Amino acid sequence: MLGKFFQKPNSDQQDRVPPGQKLAKGFPVLTYGQTPNVSIATWEFKVWGLATSKTFTWEDFLAMPQQDFTADFHCVTTWSKLDVQWTGVKVIDFMKYVEVDPNAVHIMEHCYGSYTTNIALEDFLREENFFAHTLFGEPLPPDHGGPMRLIVPHLYAWKSAKWINGLEFLDKVELGFWERNGYHQRGEPWAEERYSSR
Repeated sequence: MLGKFFQKPNSDQQDRVPPGQKLAKGFPVLTYGQTPNVSIATWEFKVWGLATSKTFTWEDFLAMPQQDFTADFHCVTTWSKLDVQWTGVKVIDFMKYVEVDPNAVHIMEHCYGSYTTNIALEDFLREENFFAHTLFGEPLPPDHGGPMRLIVPHLYAWKSAKWINGLEFLDKVELGFWERNGYHQRGEPWAEERYSSR
């Protein structure tokens, strides 16, 4: 299994691969439940909760500054993929269009297909985070989260929600799907925060 689908990092890569991870030769697809198939014509993105309610269209996102990103990707199931190439919108650029209540400290990410995952506001508002609509120069396919997903490179990939369509701003921690089912509340790869100690 290791030789066919995965490999150990070489000496130049070891400082980029968290403990317990191996490198994927391809880009595995892991999905719980059915994959939503969402048209960009009907896709929309909402913010609510402790933020002024607002709805963004696909055209709204494309009108925001677009950038290319290269980021490493770490899955909690012990594989990593280095130098994944994406195109999309920086979180900090998107947030220029959002008014957030100062009492907000946490976010629930909502997705087509009813998936949710939580993230602390301070983890969300980092320079390297972005919303991705393109993968390796092609429109992001549904099985990788298209038409759009969030990418949070410093946390395990379940926090990089596929098929994202909304952010609910909260004044306290609430748990998303995998967090309610035993995964760690934060999910930091270098600390191997895979599962909850609750």
